Order: sequence, then structure tokens, then C-alpha cells
Amino acid sequence: MKMRYKTNQIKTSVVFSLFFMLFNCSSSDRNDPTNVIPTATLSVNNQSLSFGEVTETNHSDSQVIVISGTNLTDNIVISTTTNFEVSLDNTSFSSEQSASAAESIEVFIRFSPQSGAIGEQSGTLTIESLEAENLSISLTGIGLSTTPEIISNRNNLVFSGETQIFTDSYSIGIIVSGQFLIAPIDLSVSGPFEISNDDDLFTNSIQIPSESANSENTVYVHFSPTEVGSFSGTITLQSTSAPDVIISLSGIASPSVHNYITYQDQPLGFGGEFSQSNSQVFNLHQDISNVAQIKMFLQIDCPSTGCDDWDRFANIKVKDDATGDWFEIGRYITPYWVGTQLLNRGLEFDVTDFKSLLSGPTELRIYIENWTAKADLITLEFDYVEGIPDYPYYAVSEVLGFHANSIDGVPYGISHSLDLDKTIQIPNNAESTHLRTLISGWGHATPTDANGRPCAEWCYRTHDVIINGVNRFEHFMGPIGCDTNPIYNQSPGNWMPDRAGWCPGMAVPVRSNDLDTSFNGTSFTFEYDFEDWASDEQGGNAYYATSSYVVVKSNTEISSPIVN
Repeated sequence: MKMRYKTNQIKTSVVFSLFFMLFNCSSSDRNDPTNVIPTATLSVNNQSLSFGEVTETNHSDSQVIVISGTNLTDNIVISTTTNFEVSLDNTSFSSEQSASAAESIEVFIRFSPQSGAIGEQSGTLTIESLEAENLSISLTGIGLSTTPEIISNRNNLVFSGETQIFTDSYSIGIIVSGQFLIAPIDLSVSGPFEISNDDDLFTNSIQIPSESANSENTVYVHFSPTEVGSFSGTITLQSTSAPDVIISLSGIASPSVHNYITYQDQPLGFGGEFSQSNSQVFNLHQDISNVAQIKMFLQIDCPSTGCDDWDRFANIKVKDDATGDWFEIGRYITPYWVGTQLLNRGLEFDVTDFKSLLSGPTELRIYIENWTAKADLITLEFDYVEGIPDYPYYAVSEVLGFHANSIDGVPYGISHSLDLDKTIQIPNNAESTHLRTLISGWGHATPTDANGRPCAEWCYRTHDVIINGVNRFEHFMGPIGCDTNPIYNQSPGNWMPDRAGWCPGMAVPVRSNDLDTSFNGTSFTFEYDFEDWASDEQGGNAYYATSSYVVVKSNTEISSPIVN
């Protein structure tokens, strides 16, 4: 027992002595500044580098960065990712370099796109040390192909808006350049488009010479339509060994229009020193050889007193100088109380059938059966729409001419002496023949139909056009949708109920019937046959204002049909 106790006492003393020595030593080291280990750092003077464009397998000019280090003893490793290289002497470049520790190191970096590295390329420069935190710099460059190439800044051109036929649109410039081209660039265009080197002389093909092919060149394109419609085309760019470049083109062509205003706010009325009609000579479009269509627009305006309260028969006529007769080219019924201002250009009529009479000095007559002093103010204009006409030569003759006013038409349901039977002779060289008819009923004659409709304003009827004794065509005098009239402000007028073939505030529709070429050079009989109905002559009279014309067309000069 005494021996174990002594041994333990010795061990305790030794441990205590060692602890005392260690404690005193550690305390003295911490208080000595020469024993602190310094911190190592890395820094660089740039965070990103951009090298621009370089052709594949070539090198850019180098750019310099400066790496700064403190308290470094180990080597610094500088490395790049693919397509970039690094050097310490601006001579020997590789993907990795190792530099001895120093306070300042110049490092050279360049962009070296490999074969196939085309377009924007990005990479990273990494700076590493075992003693300090690593650094990275972002790198970018654009690789260019060494393969011959044609470059255009546009691949699609749209000519916005509409270009009138037989005119040129505005031009659009395209920048064309090349890379590694050894031959000229040939440009050719398809469709109704043209190209130019100077924005002055336009053709279907041009060339950029070899000496300019690898530089930037501006070529110009315009749209030159000769027909109405939507069109597309292409520009093809070609050069030896280079892939073709295709640029798509598109544009919309509208007709060229020559506008002629004839009457302007011409008053038509019965009272107040006005007249229901007016005739004047106007100079219209002289050359109709390239006119495809003639449109007529009639606008009714109201004087300070307001427009006529009623729906009135009205029409427009042109004088046939050869016969002195007045041909009815358009008929309409006036709206109640108002004009036609809800329509941008008023009522529209296609009067192309009368183009042989509507050129040069032309006498026109306008008429409204207005019996009040609140005169309707009439403005009349014509649009001559250029284009390729269906036939260059037109001629027209009147077959029936009962269109002086609403009650100067054919009496309906009673006996009359008007001649509705004609013989018509068509010229030998006619290539197209048709009948053009305007008809509108007037009156509240009885007996009414089962639905309470009197004639001839309201009663629905079907009339026949008889050719050589055969019922060839039918004209149904039925509803045309009065309640959908865009001139919807005719209150308090009775404008919404359907009439028989017409509506207040609308043009009376044209009824066109084609005759085949078997009638060319022959005579045929014509009769306009009204559906049977007998008036009891207790509700006034009924009338059908009726005009009918025979129109012939040809590729050779043609005379008017003969009507007996």
C-alpha cells in the first residue's frame, strides 16, 4: 500500500510541471507579433474581356491583364477554356501557363476559335493558387467562317399598305456583304418586284462586282404591280462556292383610280326657286382603254331647313350623243328626312356598262322627285379604276326607257298602250352580251295581296324576260333587307319595312342577265312580261319605272346593237 501511494504521488507532480511549462510557453507566443502567419491574396485588374470577330483557326490580337499577389510562395496557374489561349510573354500561347509567385504578373490572352467555332463564343480564364482564393475572368468572341458566304441583313420584306397598279412603291434598302467571296454576287428577283444598285434604275437583276463583294453594299427593292391582288416573290443572291441566299418579298396591289367630281352640292327640289333636275356637261376621263371599272358615288346633304321628309324616286342619266336619248345609269330612293352622310362616299353604283358614253365631254342629268322647298344637295363623283378590262370595246343601246319619274313607268294591273316588245340585233363581233335592267314599283293600288301588301310598292312579284318567245330570265321583286340599311337614322320615316325590290335610302339594284354567244350577228325578240294581276282601280294606280339596256363587248371595235 505504501509503495502504490508513492508512485501516484510522483506521477501527479510530473503532470503538473509539464502543464505549467506549456501554459507559460503558449502565453508568450501569442503576445509575440513575429509569430503571426500572414494571409495570401490574389487580385486582377479586369473582370471580363471581349475580342470581337475572328475567323476560325485564326487568332485575335492579345489583351493584357495584370495579376497582383501578396504573401504568395507557391506558383500561380493561369488556364483558359476552349477557343481562348494564354501567354506570359505574348509569344508562346497555350491553354495553361504557370507563373512563379510575384507581386505583379502580366498575362496575355487571345481569342483563337477552333474550326467550326462559328458565332458567339464564350469562355473563362481561371487564376489559381494553393494559398489564395481562385479568380475567374469571363471571355467572349465571335467566330467567323472561312467558307465563302453571302450575308444579308434582311430575310423577309413586306411592302406595307397598298400600291396602286402601274406605279412603283417606296423602296427598301438591303445591306448585302460577303465573306471570303472570290466572285461577284448576282441578284435576281421574281414576281412584280424590281431591284437596283442606286435606288434609281430598277431591273430584274443586278450584280455586285468581285472587288466589292466582301464589303457592305446597299441594294434597293420596290414593288411594281400591274394587276390587283396580293403578290409574293423572292430575291436570290448567288456567288461562286457560296450557298444561295433567298429573301422573300410580299405586297398588296390596288387599282389606280382617277377621280372626277361633277356636281357639288347641287340643290334639287320643287319649291324655293329650285328645280327637280339639273343637266350639265362635264369633262370625264378621256382614255378608257386601260379602265377596268367605273364607279359612281352620290352623296346627299341637307340644307339648313333639313332634307325632304319623304322617300322619293331619283336617278342619274347620261346623254347618248348619237341618238340624243338619256340613258339611266343609276337609280335610288332618297332616305326620309336625312342625307347619306352615314356612308363615307354616299351611295355607290357600278356604271362600267356605260363606259363608251362616259369619256371626255359628257352631259349628265340628275333628278329627284322632290316636291318641297327643302332641296336635297347632290354631290356626284366618278372613279375610273385602271386595270386590264374584260374587253377593250363596249357599246350599249336602250331597250326600255320608262324612267322619267315614279309614275312615268309601266302601268300595272290595267290596260296600256306602251310597247314592251322589241327586236334586238347583236353585232357580229360581239364576244359578250348582257341585259341590264332597273325596275322599281310605285303606288298603293288594290286589291292588296293576302298579306295586306298593295301594289306596286309593296306587293312581291316575279316578272319574266322573254327571249324569242321563251321565258329566259326571272326578276323577283321581293325584299332586299330594308331593316339592315346602313342609313339607319331615317326616323320618324317608315324606312324599315321591306318594299318590293327596293328600300328608302338605297340604290335600286341592277338586274343583269347574260346572253350566250349564239345571239352574235342575229336578231331576237325581247318582251318584258309583268306577272299577271288586275287592279280594282279603287286604291289609285300602280306603276313600274323600268329601264333595260343591251350591252355588248368585244376585243375589236364594236357598234351599238340595233333595237326596233
